[in-house]
Amino acid sequence: MTTLLEMRSITKTFPGVKALDTVNLTVREGEIHALVGENGAGKSTLMKVLSGVYPAGSYEGEIHYDGALAEFHDISNSEARGIIIIHQELALVPLLSIAENLFLGNERARGGVIDWRETNRRTGELLAKVGLREAPSTLVDKLGVGKQQLVEIAKALSKEVRLLILDEPTAALSEADSQALLDLMLELKKQGVTQIIISHKLNEVRRVADTVTVLRDGTTVSTMDARTEDVTEGRIVRDMVGRDMAHRYPARDRRAGDVLMEVQDWNVWHPEHAGRQVIENVNLTVRAGEVVGIAGLMGAGRTELAMSLFGKSYGRNISGRVLMHGRPVDTGTVSRAIGAGLAYVTEDRKSLGLVLEETVQRNVTLANLPAVSKSGVINEAVETQVAEKYRDAMNIRTPSVFQKVMNLSGGNQQKVVLSKWLFAEPEVLILDEPTRGIDVGAKFEIYGIINDLSAQGKGVIMISSEMPELLGMCDRIYVMNEGALVGELTAGEASQERIMSLIVTE
Repeated sequence: MTTLLEMRSITKTFPGVKALDTVNLTVREGEIHALVGENGAGKSTLMKVLSGVYPAGSYEGEIHYDGALAEFHDISNSEARGIIIIHQELALVPLLSIAENLFLGNERARGGVIDWRETNRRTGELLAKVGLREAPSTLVDKLGVGKQQLVEIAKALSKEVRLLILDEPTAALSEADSQALLDLMLELKKQGVTQIIISHKLNEVRRVADTVTVLRDGTTVSTMDARTEDVTEGRIVRDMVGRDMAHRYPARDRRAGDVLMEVQDWNVWHPEHAGRQVIENVNLTVRAGEVVGIAGLMGAGRTELAMSLFGKSYGRNISGRVLMHGRPVDTGTVSRAIGAGLAYVTEDRKSLGLVLEETVQRNVTLANLPAVSKSGVINEAVETQVAEKYRDAMNIRTPSVFQKVMNLSGGNQQKVVLSKWLFAEPEVLILDEPTRGIDVGAKFEIYGIINDLSAQGKGVIMISSEMPELLGMCDRIYVMNEGALVGELTAGEASQERIMSLIVTE
């Protein structure tokens, strides 16, 4: 098999940080090559070097593509050679049609006038290749995330792609959409399209990858050939984090105390559809020192429940009671919910959990500004001191607390969100998908933080789509389906089979 791409001794430095240190990567024509590593290992940076986002001259080392030295000065240079990158944040224009998105900047035109007949015909052919049956005139904002991902791939095919780079392509997809995308990758491989996939989901990597390259701390640790070697998840994890992770979930003393929080007869109606009830008669308890899981399929109402409890941030006609230490409390606004001892770590940290353009320092203190201010004026020295304390305690990897949060890896961003809410000193912390989009090493650190909170007597509600995570971390698990709790299992009773049977039989 011939070599299509070779990146030799790639070194990329930012002020105060060496993101890549003599990284080597070899990709053979027609293969699916997985690039894995912890957040901040340098995977996305390496692909930005390859695609011209970081142009030739801004890094050291050489790129050899299709047998010749290549220097890409911008994305148009690399795309002209058939190298297309699809980022985790999709780059589609929501209010344009599928056809308009596919050929934006690459219009099918005659004499300066767009040939819509040819555009729609070609769009139909491309959509058929990726398994989409939508009309070319369909607006992109009418599509789900899974279908938008397929539109991105169709757009890449419209540019006669030879090397397709997919950065965390299934991070925001349901299980069914993820499997459909992986199937499409295997089909594209049969058609001769070489692919690089960046992913934290090692089961998906093992399913599609011919070769796996592991990066750690900006260097190449190993490259494994799945066709000739036994590439196990344990082996990949060991190379990613530099240690054996046989125990994915840190051990802790399970000692539940008195009831901290109780939710009684909680009902929530959809904010826009008046006749639709999204949460129905939910009753639950959380004890001091207890980690309580909420399991359920996508759309079961888990996030809606969490947001409605936290300051009625979701829903209308909300009824029911929240009790703390047996006494009713007012959680009707976010500030009152915080005052009552609640905190909510959102599943969407970039849009709802952080101010990305602000520094680590500003984000950490955001939920408890009175603690770092006097007469309405923030004491910056105290604010810096607080941020430094949490940077050390949470092991946030950043050159400085004055670094913008947008420049941190996903795992470190999540630690900043957790720091923000811990500084608010809650009694019950609701964690909504706390490890989504972060690697196994960072997950282990987040699990350790959760265990520390329970050891301090805090109550934790953990919402997760990953059943092994709930089984590994929780003392009790509530099972949710169609807005109602359909079962409750202790750690000893719970299994993936029992949780699924409760969902499908109730």
